[in-house]
Amino acid sequence: MTRLELLGGFVRMGLTSFGGVQPWAYRILVEQRRWLSSTEFASLMSLGQMLPGPNAVNLSIMVGARFHGGVGALLACAGLVLPPLCLMLLVASVFAAYGDTPPVRRFLLGTVAAVAGLIMATACKMLLGQQRSWLAALVAGLAFVGYGVLRYPLPAVVAVLGPISILLAWKAKR
Repeated sequence: MTRLELLGGFVRMGLTSFGGVQPWAYRILVEQRRWLSSTEFASLMSLGQMLPGPNAVNLSIMVGARFHGGVGALLACAGLVLPPLCLMLLVASVFAAYGDTPPVRRFLLGTVAAVAGLIMATACKMLLGQQRSWLAALVAGLAFVGYGVLRYPLPAVVAVLGPISILLAWKAKR
């Protein structure tokens, strides 16, 4: 992949991913361009979620750096962020003038529902591409119960289950 292809891929992601980059990032990076495997994407996305800052920006920096070093990181990040920033400045000016009208409100409500569906579909695709084990399912289930049901703070859930999952993965590899 050339630097121009890298930039173009991330510009496309940024311009087509209103409200959520992850589904489009998966489609472009894994399914269309095949720059990453499903497992590599999940690993990089997981790391991006652990690092401070927006997940998609972190992902763009890691992918760009992997293929073209510091220049690639800068190109991927700029391609992802700058075109939608310019577009959103334009949309914000229109919203400032017409944001209280019912058609605009309905449009935004429908967009939120579509983005939620895209994120759920991507999560299912990512799950299908992963290795299956009952230990991984157990850790995922415990995380869901701890954070989603019992409402424990996410850092506490990660602090407890992170080392456990690392230990289980390490033992499974041996």
